[in-house]
Amino acid sequence: HLIVTLHTDMKKIKYEILTIQKALALATCLLTTTLNAQNVQVHYDLGNALYDDIENRPAVTSTVEMFKPDKWGSNFFFIDFDYFSDGAAGAYWEISREFNLGKQSPWAAHIEYNGGMTSIEDTNIASRFQHALLTGAAWNWAAPDFSKTFSLQAMYKRYFKGMNRGGFNSCQLTAVWTCHFIQRWLTFSGYVDVWYDKDAPGKNILQSEPQLWVNLNKLKGMNNVNLSVGSEVEISNNFVYNNRGERNHFFAIPTIAAKWEF
Repeated sequence: HLIVTLHTDMKKIKYEILTIQKALALATCLLTTTLNAQNVQVHYDLGNALYDDIENRPAVTSTVEMFKPDKWGSNFFFIDFDYFSDGAAGAYWEISREFNLGKQSPWAAHIEYNGGMTSIEDTNIASRFQHALLTGAAWNWAAPDFSKTFSLQAMYKRYFKGMNRGGFNSCQLTAVWTCHFIQRWLTFSGYVDVWYDKDAPGKNILQSEPQLWVNLNKLKGMNNVNLSVGSEVEISNNFVYNNRGERNHFFAIPTIAAKWEF
């Protein structure tokens, strides 16, 4: 009886170990495919077709994006290039680093840099964006299967002197999310930023870019084709300049887009 009991218990232990190993393997796979993400996007902007007062807006934007976690936290950056018909119109990038505040804590210390430049079509006139450094705290959450993630960031923002404008202190709130649904056929992702700008109408700016993607690697025979098609909507208030150099307007500007994940 004792031998039978020990044999049964050993089988149960082996089964539990295998179950744990499978769970760990699945978690590792999900972490690798979901969190360690790099992609290239191309967007055709419909803004100059929908709004007469931003008809000089570049029609094409490419984006390179990377998110990579490690044992201390994570790195993230994206780089946007805008294009006129005869070449690049401008570039903008953000790069950030987070340091986890404890192994099991959702809190992290956040540091970030923003900067870029733009140019005017049919002229040699170009200007640099007033670059900024941001520091603060982030609260990060993920579902157990990483089908949903959410980050909320509260930051002090320092604009540096440049382009005929003095440096000044600011603050910014940022929310970032990703949601996979319908067995990961669809992905809804994006961010929203709200920050203080002393020269903006109302002293504040809102800018958001929600995206909806259809993931074609879910089609039969396309498992390794990491192509998604979809759309982004740039939602902004007091952010986008019109043809008269004004930015006291609300815009919702959709794109037609494609994305390849590596």
